[in-house]
Amino acid sequence: MRIRIPRRVALAAGALALLGATTTPGVAMAASEGSSSVIASLKPTVVLVHGAWADSSSWSSVMERLRKDGYPVHAIANPLQGLTSDTAYVSSYLSTIDGPVVLVGHSYGGAVITNSAASDPDVKALVYIAGFIPAKGETVGELAAKSAPAIPLVSTAVPDGTEVSIDPDHFREVFAGDVGKTTAANLAAVQRPANTKAVSDGSVEVAFRTIPSWSLITRQDRAIAPDVQRFMSERAGAHTEEVNASHAVMISRPGTVTQVIEDAARSTR
Repeated sequence: MRIRIPRRVALAAGALALLGATTTPGVAMAASEGSSSVIASLKPTVVLVHGAWADSSSWSSVMERLRKDGYPVHAIANPLQGLTSDTAYVSSYLSTIDGPVVLVGHSYGGAVITNSAASDPDVKALVYIAGFIPAKGETVGELAAKSAPAIPLVSTAVPDGTEVSIDPDHFREVFAGDVGKTTAANLAAVQRPANTKAVSDGSVEVAFRTIPSWSLITRQDRAIAPDVQRFMSERAGAHTEEVNASHAVMISRPGTVTQVIEDAARSTR
């Protein structure tokens, strides 16, 4: 089995090897103890996966807080072209990251991390932020149908099927009810449409069966009903917290989102 060693650890180990060859045993032992301290202090990389009708910039405030607290952070540009292809894309991205990973998914991104985490043993924790947590064979569409009322969508025909976005006139009430009107209007204008395969592809993997998971439930959510979030979180055995926030919780409550992610990260050490 090939074990990937983070570059920072490899450099520390190489430095120790040189020290061991040129110093007295006492000095070498002190250096070794110092290396152990460095290795123990390394924090997992946090990988953020956005959902439909958003983009990676929606994580900006969360990323700032995580970096301030010393966490390496990546925000993936989720293609939103279908659960099968999006899972393959994120899995490929994860393979480029060394060391332990905390994988975070918002909304539809939750379904993506549920599937992609199964391919990478370095994923040590899953975090669902107002996220879908599908069981094997289940679709996001089936879970979304449990929420009411239905989201008002605008459809566009594309070469590979149909893409949908939230009707801009209803974006704030559905997605971002607790952010300012100007911010919500901007979010509506830049929202990324999702291929309908995102809701019709069945889930293949259930990574939460073997990887510890956390879930932040948004009580004021109009995109995924809080009761549906609770059902999925309980079924997954996730550590659960709740907050009075809309679906855009990473924008309106970035401190709370960061806290949940860091709770999960601390469990990996």
